Amino acid sequence: MSAALSGRRVAYLNVRLLDPATGLDMPGQILTEGGRILDIGAKLFEPTLFKDDMPDGAEGIDCKGLCLAPGLVDMRVQLREPGEEHMENMASASQAAAAGGVTTMVALPNTQPVIDDVSLIEFVARRAREVGITRIRTYAALTKGLQGKELTELGLLTEAGALGFTDGTQAIVNAVTLRRALSYGRMFDRMVIQHPEEPSLARDGVMNEGEIAARLGLSGIPACAEVMMIERDLRLVELTGGRYHVAHISTSESVAAIRRAKRQGLAVTCDTAPHYFALNETAVGDYRTFAKLSPPLRDEMDRRAIVDGLADGTIDAIASDHAPHDQESKRLPFAQAAFGIIGLETLLPLTLELVHNGQMTLLHALGALSHRPARMLGLDCGRLAKGAPADFILFDPDRPGRIDVTRMRSKSKNSPFDGRPVQGSVWRTVMGGRTVFDADAPKQARGSRGD
Repeated sequence: MSAALSGRRVAYLNVRLLDPATGLDMPGQILTEGGRILDIGAKLFEPTLFKDDMPDGAEGIDCKGLCLAPGLVDMRVQLREPGEEHMENMASASQAAAAGGVTTMVALPNTQPVIDDVSLIEFVARRAREVGITRIRTYAALTKGLQGKELTELGLLTEAGALGFTDGTQAIVNAVTLRRALSYGRMFDRMVIQHPEEPSLARDGVMNEGEIAARLGLSGIPACAEVMMIERDLRLVELTGGRYHVAHISTSESVAAIRRAKRQGLAVTCDTAPHYFALNETAVGDYRTFAKLSPPLRDEMDRRAIVDGLADGTIDAIASDHAPHDQESKRLPFAQAAFGIIGLETLLPLTLELVHNGQMTLLHALGALSHRPARMLGLDCGRLAKGAPADFILFDPDRPGRIDVTRMRSKSKNSPFDGRPVQGSVWRTVMGGRTVFDADAPKQARGSRGD
């Protein structure tokens, strides 16, 4: 029986405690009871004496100096359920998330049917409980059917549990619609999340506009298409006072615009994804569709600007931007192939590259993956504290490895990172006091819970 179900105590000994919420970085121990953290700290009991001083009824686990940090909070995931379960479903995505150290996922509403109704918010919650591997929350569609015209019932959807409102991978183009959304979102204390792309400039584009696109004969999407949408939206934020979040930013000018907005005191946040700081447009190579993204991979100067934006805190969070596709959607001519890659299992090791390269501290990087997205979304997770949910990961930040898509638990394998050397791996993922991933345990047979 799991610790969460039985209420028994588990003591994780000999760990390096890392809590971005408080700046904690020290050797120590952590004690859980049921699904909550009961106690934490270096003086909970002496590591060398734990056999004698173990709290009554507790099971001790020697973690051999591994890092223990809050479970990752991935604020941008496409789960494909309901409607496209052949690409991914909540069970397979949860298995992938647990293996990647993600204990909370927030799903986009661009499913079939679209999550624009209370009954579908309830469906997601019910399925998450049935799967029971990670916590799954969802955004609701901002406009009915993602058509960009009529607003959904923001109040009812908030009451049902929607964490924010977005049209997913589509930009909210109509300025009047966005203005109303920001005003209503402020009433319900919910973010409006924008896919930042001016559609008339991006139309028919398939990669970053520039020399490489010209050489390959592919239609380009100019970098200015992103910042033009952001700058228009910032005017509306100033007008309404609403909470505005920009998803997966990819350009230097976008970072600069958001930096200015924050200095003005506007309620603006943003995130990026590992591919925008780990790759640039050269990854497209000779028409590699696994590197086809929206927004597209940009040039090297943009990539460096994203790193700088993360380092100085302009960019609040790092999300996987997990977008699974089957082979039939990706193994097509580049112009016809689908946009997007998977990212749940590569989120942590790719982010740790920033740490190993000296571009971010470990605590700052972990904060972008846990505490800050949880805080923006109003979630009671992403921190190590007495009484907080026992959602955390044990990981080795230095263990060398190589990304291997054949070993990933996601149903889809569309990753441009296959074969990339990395440092850092998850040893154990604990959600609600239960171990939901253990690297030493035999891998679960594919299809046993993922189908």
